[in-house]
Amino acid sequence: MADRRVAVTGAGIVSPIGNTLEDFQRSLCDARPGIRRLPGEIAQRTGVQVAATVEWNPMSVLKENEAAGVDRATQFALGAASQALAASGLDTGASPERIGVYWGTGLGGANTQEAAYRQVYGADEWRLRPLTVVMAMSNAAGSNVAVRHKLRGPFANFATACSSSAMALGEAMRTIQAGRADAMVAGGSEALLTPVMLLAWQALRTLAPADATDPAASCKPFDKRRGGLVLGEGAAAFVLEDESRARARRAPILALLSGYGNSCDALHMSRPDRDGQVRAMREALAESSVSPGDIGYINAHGTATTVGDLVEAEAINAVFGELAAHIPASSTKSLHGHLLGGAGALEFAAALLPILRGWLPPTAWLEEPDPACMLRHVPRRAERVNPPRAVMSNSFAFGGSNVVLVAERA
Repeated sequence: MADRRVAVTGAGIVSPIGNTLEDFQRSLCDARPGIRRLPGEIAQRTGVQVAATVEWNPMSVLKENEAAGVDRATQFALGAASQALAASGLDTGASPERIGVYWGTGLGGANTQEAAYRQVYGADEWRLRPLTVVMAMSNAAGSNVAVRHKLRGPFANFATACSSSAMALGEAMRTIQAGRADAMVAGGSEALLTPVMLLAWQALRTLAPADATDPAASCKPFDKRRGGLVLGEGAAAFVLEDESRARARRAPILALLSGYGNSCDALHMSRPDRDGQVRAMREALAESSVSPGDIGYINAHGTATTVGDLVEAEAINAVFGELAAHIPASSTKSLHGHLLGGAGALEFAAALLPILRGWLPPTAWLEEPDPACMLRHVPRRAERVNPPRAVMSNSFAFGGSNVVLVAERA
């Protein structure tokens, strides 16, 4: 069964730059930013001034009483998954035990947890909502997707920080290849723009200050002026299917997910390691049917931290050698921020842009490229391109978890 090819037949997006795949990719083409100043009720006294927030109406996917019973991260997941399933045309009622859900998130129901702590320690109210546990638990988003769509196949929740949702996609691919499922809903979500979470990230000293001229320009990956990452929120979901089954039912095929690399640095909890990233990229290439020269775009992890961008650039050059100077690479975090557990899935959607529309998404605000980060950048604006045969998407996480995905033109 290992030779089964895996098709991407549907995608759904809830993001700071668009709440559909079309709007998200159009924003990338237009370099339309989603980073903005945080409202005072969220920023409070954290010192964090900017983030990439989602304009969201939960009533678009939930009834009012339903929305009150799930965390914001789960609301995003339900919105993205519903879009992906509708776009794929998959009949979930036929053999639901052959359709599963793999989901990724970093911290699960962060808003629910913070509300509970505020109630207990702020208001001295020690009687919490009965649903607090099931709203806050890490697997709540994926489980709610399964319940909503009655998907009874394989289920797993991945919480490996910034690589969580990329890992969900890769493992879903392998589950289909192994014949354990015919289709999978895979992706990730994150919603942790709360005062305590912002304060915790600020304590790490990895967040970018607000740009003095334009808050939207605060995240500057690979630029000499970069000063750290900008947090975001949102979700992305995909329907993955056995390619032969998808073609038999004449499903729309966006791309083929063909390569998945997974490695651990086993070195440091927050400092990235070039060799670990190299191993993940090489594994993804080896598992796919493409050569390094077939990769026509790399969606870099590119968080805009000083060390992180440098190490990733070194890793890309180590894997691709002389080709690295010619393979376009960009970090779309410059527009939509860092979704942490949801980042890998959202950026996989960005990586598909050259294949689907013939545009290379840009690294916005890249005006002074750091000469130490030697890559073939796509600075400031999207570039027109002939759809490449294959693309790569990198996700490198705290804890040393590295995940790389390779997608091919269908």
